[in-house]
Amino acid sequence: MIGIVQRYGFTLVLIAAILGVYIYYPGDDSDIRLLTGYTMGTTYRLQYVPSPGSLTSTRIADDVSALLDRLDRGVFSTYAEQSELSRLNRSPIGQPARVSRELLEVLMLAEEISELTGGAFDVTVGPLVNLWGFGPDAGRDQVPSAGQIQNAMSRVGYQRLKINPEQASITRETEVYIDLSGIAKGYVVDQVALYFDSIGVDSYFLEIGGELKISGFKPDGNTWIPAVERPVDGAPEVFAILDSRGEQLAIAGSGDYRNFFEADGIRYSHEIDPRTGAPVLHDLAAVYVIDSQAARADALATAFMVLGYQSGLDLALRNELAVYFIVREGGDLQSHPTGEFARYIQDRETLP
Repeated sequence: MIGIVQRYGFTLVLIAAILGVYIYYPGDDSDIRLLTGYTMGTTYRLQYVPSPGSLTSTRIADDVSALLDRLDRGVFSTYAEQSELSRLNRSPIGQPARVSRELLEVLMLAEEISELTGGAFDVTVGPLVNLWGFGPDAGRDQVPSAGQIQNAMSRVGYQRLKINPEQASITRETEVYIDLSGIAKGYVVDQVALYFDSIGVDSYFLEIGGELKISGFKPDGNTWIPAVERPVDGAPEVFAILDSRGEQLAIAGSGDYRNFFEADGIRYSHEIDPRTGAPVLHDLAAVYVIDSQAARADALATAFMVLGYQSGLDLALRNELAVYFIVREGGDLQSHPTGEFARYIQDRETLP
């Protein structure tokens, strides 16, 4: 959900509450075009600066709408019965199913992130998410039995998907169910960015369900300035401000502070570890990733929430990733950015 609040009497803060990412913008931005709506089961807000000689605003709006509709209902939706993903989930076990370039690219990237993170990211985790009450039929407020967890885990495992890039086919080797909610929104953001790049628009701030892609400078010469939310219940509050530096970059995040239940004094997050079958119980409250690809940042953020701070930090340092960890320490929240992320953190006093 998107909300707008007035701060300091002149600055608007746009809040993408699903993720906790904000964008600051001062003054009159009448030269910035805005497209809003619903896709991928969430909202989108696309801001861009028209380039001289670029397509009309009406044509751009129509093109973007068609692109979002095709990728959502045509490819990635688990609710549209005739989407590619729904048909893949119904495909006969052991038989290769031909898929589009888009679905193949997402599943190949998902496999790459799964391997990189030792299985912390897994697009087949759906049965466990549903078992713990965080799926479409949310409502569970008690811990499932060991037998129930074991049964659900028998239907989980990214290794049970055989990807054949040459044949553009996917084979489900066992009865697994694929849910791309942890990577597809980011991929769609990337595709919208590619569209704007292709028509000569090089300044934009794109947001779908909290996944971001940013490029260029605003008409007044300032950079796009996102920020991250303090990961606590209650009214949204800025935790850190970033400066995109005019670069093209993607930002995605994940946290455990908005979707959880408590049982017997234990707090169970919606972040499920596909390796254990249970919600994570560590002290990592939220994590943000900056990358060149929104899809990759999207998947990595989910994986880091599963890994926890120390294991996640070790992985980030080994691979020189731009990651911002927010950790609960002694009743307070402490930030731990890697060096690659720290270069984008901005002092609030330097805001335009």
